Amino acid sequence: MTDYSLTIPFARLRAALDVALRNAEAQHGDVIALSEDYFWSIPQEELYDTGRQPTELTLGSLAHSWQSVEKLPDEPDEALDCHLVWLSEILRTIGHAPQS
Repeated sequence: MTDYSLTIPFARLRAALDVALRNAEAQHGDVIALSEDYFWSIPQEELYDTGRQPTELTLGSLAHSWQSVEKLPDEPDEALDCHLVWLSEILRTIGHAPQS
C-alpha cells in the first residue's frame, strides 16, 4: 500500500468517456459484436499489489458483465460500484477490438 493519491473530477471523467465512446461508435457503428466471452481476471486484493506476482487468476465473462449492466439505465436505483468494474471489462474489450 502506498500513499499515492490521484484526484479525478467525475465531470471530466464522464466527458472523456463520452468522447472515447463516440470515437468507438464512429469506428464500429451503432452496435459492436465482441468475439470473446471469457477473460482472465485478477482478484481485487491482488490487482494493485504490484510488489508481487498475482497467485490467483479467475475467469470472467463478458456476457455476464453485460447482463449485469445492460438493465442499469432502466434501474438506476440499483446501481452499485461493482457496475463500474463490469463496465470496465466491456470497455477494455471494445478498446482491444479490431477497427472496422
